Order: sequence, then C-alpha cells, then structure tokens
Amino acid sequence: MSSTFAKWYDFFMIPLEQNKFKRIRRELLKGASGRVLELGSGTGINFPLYSNVDTVTAIEPSQPMIDRSLTKQKSAVVPIEIVHASAENLPFGDHTFDTVVATLVFCTIPNVDKAIQELKRVCKPDGKILLFEHVKMENNFLSKLQESLTPFWKKICDGCCLNRETLKAFTNQGLKIERVEHFYKDLFVVAVLKK
Repeated sequence: MSSTFAKWYDFFMIPLEQNKFKRIRRELLKGASGRVLELGSGTGINFPLYSNVDTVTAIEPSQPMIDRSLTKQKSAVVPIEIVHASAENLPFGDHTFDTVVATLVFCTIPNVDKAIQELKRVCKPDGKILLFEHVKMENNFLSKLQESLTPFWKKICDGCCLNRETLKAFTNQGLKIERVEHFYKDLFVVAVLKK
C-alpha cells in the first residue's frame, strides 16, 4: 500500500466515519471478547472503540498504515499490539484467538480464500468472526456497475475490489453466518460468523 494512500485515507473516509460507520463499528465491536485478532487494522480506526476485551493483536501489511495508527494505539483503553503481517500468512499458533475482527479489509486482500483459511486456523473452535465489509450488490444493474468500475477503482484505491462476494467466500469455507445486517442498499454488510 502506498504512503500517499495511507496519508489521505482517514481524510477521505471522514464523511462516512463520522456518521454511520462509527456507529456500525462501535456496535459490531461490542461483540468482541477475550483475545482479539484484527485483520488489516489500517490507520487504527477501530482502536479507540475496543472496550470489553483482554487484548487486541492487530495485523497490517502496510508500514505507512501502521505508522499512521500509532497515535490511536496509544489512546486505546485496551492493550493493542500491532504486527506487520498479511492475512494470508498469520504468524500465530492454531486456536489462539477468541474473536477475529475484519472491517473494510477483505476488499483488498489478494488471496481471500487463503486469508479465510488462516483466520479459521487461528480462531478458537468456539470463537467468532465479526465482519463489516462492502460487497457485490444484489441489484443486477448496480452489481454490473461495480464490475465495470472495479479495474479503475483498484488503481486509485490501492487494490480495493468493489465486486467481492465476501460472505459467499466465508460460507464456501464452511463458516456459518449467525447474523447479517445490510446497509446502503446492500453495499455494506455486518456479519457475525462461527466456525
């Protein structure tokens, strides 16, 4: 991920984050417990929102994003460790985490299936996965629009794919959806999944 994208990410997300997204994130993270793994922590937008957890281990493959997250890490009310790693190669043992969190990250992960396999490996058998992602829309016209815009969008947004069928990828890997909620005409989903 480029340092330019990391520098401007928070600025361009302010209109969404100040309103609906912050409420969505806060509500989702209320479901986190125990030892938490956050995939693709970016600029640390979730860090101030964690409260009733033991620890958070945040992985992020982009050093510029990690650098921008350090201020939020220091202001967090729970211990947060940031690890420079990718979701496809998690440097943790099997069944390490009680909760795995991914917010607006699966659109940029190059190998989604491998990342889900790794997530399943490090999540405890009774653990939970909390997702907030943008996905391919159900509406035929809008999904075709996403398909056509994705090549351009990937170039300007450091690999972000508008047309990922993220929930389908999770269920194809044997995970069960316990709860799902849709926002912005199905463009965004919040989901709680179990192994």
